[in-house]
Amino acid sequence: MILLGLTLVALVVSGVGPYDRTTWYLEVAPVVIGAAILIPTYRRFPLTPLLYRLIFVHALVLILGGHYTYARVPLGFWAQDLFDLVRNHYDRFAHFVQGFVPALLAREVLLRKSPLRPGGWLFFLVVCVCLGFSATYELLEWAAAVAGGSAAEDFLGTQGDVWDTQWDMFMALLGAITAQVALSRVHDRELARGV
Repeated sequence: MILLGLTLVALVVSGVGPYDRTTWYLEVAPVVIGAAILIPTYRRFPLTPLLYRLIFVHALVLILGGHYTYARVPLGFWAQDLFDLVRNHYDRFAHFVQGFVPALLAREVLLRKSPLRPGGWLFFLVVCVCLGFSATYELLEWAAAVAGGSAAEDFLGTQGDVWDTQWDMFMALLGAITAQVALSRVHDRELARGV
């Protein structure tokens, strides 16, 4: 409940004077959709505390990107200056998170609702789910670009990079792999304790 409250506060604050209102709606829509799914399923299918905390962090990443647009997030400019990068890489970070957090969500659902157990097949299928999710998101961005024309530029956040879509999916792949390598044991312990 605390994380939900903090998410709502962040959502409201980000909605005050965003750089572009339409982009804000598009970027925070996954947060609203996620809350609309997680709130009613909390009692009958509660997730592990680890996963709720990660979903909260993911929501903050989306909310911040929605307020500024991904190409204009100050944290990204700071990293751009510090590492002498040619673009604001907050978008790349967000797509890494887009693989990292859904990986543990897919892992938890598969472990609890399928006969899969930890191991190679679970690892592989979780990566596939995350890549499928990432590709679907890229297709939605493409549809927004077709529908919105140049008005969709801030939502796409390509910053002139012709390989942006491929980079986005690659970062989601790295996120999915990293999450499973780094957190599988912690996740397994939380699942063993019961939810």
